[in-house]
Amino acid sequence: MIDEKILSKDREAALRITPVSRETSERLDRFVEHFLKWQRVVQLVAPSTLNALWTRHIADSLQLLPDLEDAKEVVDVGSGGGFPGMVLSIAAPDKKFHLIESDTRKASFLREAARVSNSTAEVYAERVESAAKRISTGIHTVTARAFAPLPKLLELAEPLFVVGAKGVFLKSQDVDDELTTAAKSWNVNYQLRNSLTDPRGRILLIDKAERR
Repeated sequence: MIDEKILSKDREAALRITPVSRETSERLDRFVEHFLKWQRVVQLVAPSTLNALWTRHIADSLQLLPDLEDAKEVVDVGSGGGFPGMVLSIAAPDKKFHLIESDTRKASFLREAARVSNSTAEVYAERVESAAKRISTGIHTVTARAFAPLPKLLELAEPLFVVGAKGVFLKSQDVDDELTTAAKSWNVNYQLRNSLTDPRGRILLIDKAERR
């Protein structure tokens, strides 16, 4: 059950962590309203996290904005409930976003979310490996959150890394183990930094990824 007072305070906390313009915050409000309607029929996030929707999911996504500064086109894989791809597309309307989500119900949600929030993100209701091959030209950055372990993520997004895309991934405390496993098959140039919203979270920035 959502407590509106708690959610309102959570919104304030999130926007202190990741400040945005009033116009952007209003567009995010429309996204949240739409999100909560869909959450009743399609589980987009764990119900236990709804009262912390703004800090747990929206601010978590917004903290990636500085990493997209030089990107003109972004591919978000496994977009699900819109984190981070839809949120970032709302906050960075000057960039072209491609959101890949194989679950047709979630893809429908994303298309409607784009409409109500005035996002120009394009949604692909298909598997990552097929969509990535078709949209690899001109892609500068790949994003993902809670989608797949790093070795699998690199494999699925390989068509994008081959053409020089960079990776910006929200990861958990297990990222070191994932990097160790990935190193068996991949040469990866990367940096790690701590999450602003989760003391256990890490942000993995990949400058280059090539198969060994």
